[in-house]
Amino acid sequence: MSLLNKYLPFEFWIAYRYIKFKQRNSFISFISMTSMVGIALGVSALIIILSVMNGFQDELRTRILGVASHIEITGANNTLSRWNNLTEKLRDYPDVRGSAPYIVGQGMLVGDYGSQGIILRGISSDLEGNVDDLAEKMKIGSLSDLKANAFNIVLGVDIAKQLGIKIGDKVNILIPQGSYTPAGTFPRMRQFNVAGFFEVGMYEYDSGMALINLEDAQKFFQMGDAVSGVRVKINDLFLAPLVAQKLSSNLSDFGVFYISDWTKKHANFFSAVQMEKKVMFLILMLIIAVAAFNIVSTLVMAVTDKKSDIAILRTYGAKPRSILFIFIIQGSLIGVIGTFVGVLLGVIVALNIDQIIPFIEHLFNVQFLSKDIYYISEVPSKLLLSDVILITLLAIFLSVVATIYPSMKASKSSPAEILKHD
Repeated sequence: MSLLNKYLPFEFWIAYRYIKFKQRNSFISFISMTSMVGIALGVSALIIILSVMNGFQDELRTRILGVASHIEITGANNTLSRWNNLTEKLRDYPDVRGSAPYIVGQGMLVGDYGSQGIILRGISSDLEGNVDDLAEKMKIGSLSDLKANAFNIVLGVDIAKQLGIKIGDKVNILIPQGSYTPAGTFPRMRQFNVAGFFEVGMYEYDSGMALINLEDAQKFFQMGDAVSGVRVKINDLFLAPLVAQKLSSNLSDFGVFYISDWTKKHANFFSAVQMEKKVMFLILMLIIAVAAFNIVSTLVMAVTDKKSDIAILRTYGAKPRSILFIFIIQGSLIGVIGTFVGVLLGVIVALNIDQIIPFIEHLFNVQFLSKDIYYISEVPSKLLLSDVILITLLAIFLSVVATIYPSMKASKSSPAEILKHD
């Protein structure tokens, strides 16, 4: 206490005495504690939720772009003929890290225990690593098993589980393109050997996509030497729209083609997450505001309770400005302490949420994110320093604003009037 008295102005010392929870009016102490706890809970909840939303956004982007691509160049009618020349041309662009041809089509996978619709993608196992991380997602087997003319196939782990497919099994693939026979037109069908399984971590891909060799796909879809398009990976994924626009202007010699980037193809996911983040931020800021403005009632009651102290201070020469500062500091201390307790709690939970959530799920035998419903089955978290700083500043600002009215009321109190009634 002597240190406070020595190095800080007397307004701070008095405000510190008032905020101690050993006052004769226990109800005021209870309201002060409630305000502090409310601010702490609001701040911690906001930090945790924004961190989880940041984690979802980052995880969603990583998983989608681990299978999809930053930019896709597709030909008219899903056919691109001069793709070899195009990939050579793309090497001249410093923004482009790599490219790979692909063929894509819809089909029906038929196994011994059922059938399911799939997206069939033909890839070059040698070039696919230039544009995605599928090779790292292999659970069994390797992309190098997709050799030309072997008619091997790699499936997602979920579709394999659903249809009871194992390594070495033979499955039939039917595609809508017809085969013409004397008996009429029938869907084209081909038998493939199951060579491996991959797991991206997104149910959409793990249960609905299959990979085959690019040359096998050309034969199966009867495309000759053509492909569906070329997938492109760039150095900075956030510059995809600008790079796509530049490529569209400079590749006009290759005939009719279409360019799309990941921000357009998957805009719904990321815009939805961003919108939810903004709305949740506003909602939780209102909770913090409610807790902060509890300080108003705390200080109004404190001013009423300390009328005699105010009168004595005024008669000893304290100016109205000093009285104003005493109660501003008192209310601000409540907000600052609550804010920093909330920041500490929120940061600790946000950094350890990958352990906390599995513990809660195991404890209560529940699963918060079912894999067959949500794109991501774990709760990710990404704590951003900018979010923590913004939340801290806003919470302290609201706390300080809440002190202005009762502090001004206290500073305008007349000592003669107070002492006359006492």
